[in-house]
Amino acid sequence: MTAAPPPIAGTSPLVSTVHGVVRGALEQGVAVFRGIPYAAAPVGPRRFRAPEPPERWDGVREAVAFGPTAPKRPYSPPLDELLPDPEVPGDDCLNLNVWTPSPARAGLPVLVWIHGGSLLHGSSAVELYDGAAFARDGVVLVSVNYRLGIEGFGVFPDAPANRGLLDQLAALEWVRQNIAAFGGDPRQVTVCGESAGAISIGALLAAPRSQGLFRRAVLQSGAPAALSPEAGRGTTELIAKRLGVAATAEALAAVDPAGLLAAQTEVTGGGTPLTGGNSFQIVVDGDLLPHDPAEALREGAAAGIDLLMGTNTEEYRLWFVPSGLTERLSRFTLRLALLKFKVPGATARTYRANRPGATPGELLGALATDLLLRVPLNRLADARSGSSGRTFLYEFGWRTPVRQLGACHALEIGFVFDTLDRPEAMALTGENAPQELADAMHAAWVRFAATGDPGWPSWDASRPVMVFGPGAPTVVHAPRNDELRGWAPYRKERP
Repeated sequence: MTAAPPPIAGTSPLVSTVHGVVRGALEQGVAVFRGIPYAAAPVGPRRFRAPEPPERWDGVREAVAFGPTAPKRPYSPPLDELLPDPEVPGDDCLNLNVWTPSPARAGLPVLVWIHGGSLLHGSSAVELYDGAAFARDGVVLVSVNYRLGIEGFGVFPDAPANRGLLDQLAALEWVRQNIAAFGGDPRQVTVCGESAGAISIGALLAAPRSQGLFRRAVLQSGAPAALSPEAGRGTTELIAKRLGVAATAEALAAVDPAGLLAAQTEVTGGGTPLTGGNSFQIVVDGDLLPHDPAEALREGAAAGIDLLMGTNTEEYRLWFVPSGLTERLSRFTLRLALLKFKVPGATARTYRANRPGATPGELLGALATDLLLRVPLNRLADARSGSSGRTFLYEFGWRTPVRQLGACHALEIGFVFDTLDRPEAMALTGENAPQELADAMHAAWVRFAATGDPGWPSWDASRPVMVFGPGAPTVVHAPRNDELRGWAPYRKERP
């Protein structure tokens, strides 16, 4: 592979990839390439297969517009107003975008962004994920599309599982083959994701096939998790039943994509990542994922990979507040939920004492946030103590004034990307979000991608956590440890 000549100021940059030459655009001093295919279009016989390489092309391929997004439906109201989710029509949805200071550079750190969206929504075309600020600060930013919903994560007896994960692996293999031509160092790749993107990264960390594809990883508001194929098959079977066909890849491949999406939306509507419902999950398939990723990572998988992980203080408010659940949920329903999730009475009392005046919905949200996110990440950090890869934890605590959402899920993304001036960010942050907090958080992610050290102490017995807002970023040791001790395996620890 031979890189194209370096771009000249005022001209469109050209880069040679292993599949052909692409022409990007210069935007405020940053070279941007959008919609580059990393795999063949997953249509026809490829619809439920593992990704396959794209065909080479002759001449120059224009790479100035975002490529097609994976088949999906918008978020349901009112989340559609808070989480813009553009749709770009077309079949070649397995594409990626690159922002680079210049293809003429060499050895730059690389950050690969995997978007969230409950494995049902999202794409790399969301303007909130614009990589210009990373490129401005010397990091090559790559953002990736992958198959969603039943096409990416449906479980069939006649097709490989975790096809969306296989797509992500194919994109990372593309990065290893091509990123040097864009100025990046394939040995200095950090993979970064939020929510379902972070859960995906947890699986990639545990997948033997990912070895050598990245050196560092960032997990924002998502903990490693997976189901057995039997448990993960339920949503697929419900969709097939609604369509009146067999729950096989062969049968569903014959269904019109629009009809398949409609049935998927009907089956998966109504639930949330915290309250549950019919959903798509990563599964332990015995091939890509031989073992449960959470267990594998706690037992030493990816021990040499540097990790940056964290949560937002009030993750639950994105789902509970707009739906009215924080006010609607009764004490009786709270008690039933505590029984269902086997929350010890002493633990619930501690959370209640720390939140005087909280509604039953707010208490349940705080408990669910920690049970599903904060506790698993703390447990993983503890298990990695002494490993060759360092571990860093953060908490994002700045509270948005928008719709009383507080420090909710996804709020930190505009700060990480330094895109607070975008309307997509303002939908969650409002118009006067603190730029100084974005400066600090974005700089930490840049430092981590470049050096493996975001700028605060790595995890040890004192449990240092960098808290981003309110106020200046501050390291707090063992924050809310009285609550953490209410959960297994921490109950036997001394105060």
